Amino acid sequence: MSHQTILRLPSVAQRTGSSCSIIYSLIKDGQFKPPINLGARAVGWLESDVSGFIGAHVKASRKA
Repeated sequence: MSHQTILRLPSVAQRTGSSCSIIYSLIKDGQFKPPINLGARAVGWLESDVSGFIGAHVKASRKA
């Protein structure tokens, strides 16, 4: 079984350099993967999804 790390919103915001509200706006616009449910009042994101988002933005910004 592969090891997957789940990040909570403050860690996602720190890693992406975006605010929490921007992250939810990106989710609404289909530009960021939605969180996974961890419990009744807890969500998180797979670290691999966050890394993919960052990598795509780095690649796009370096094309210009």
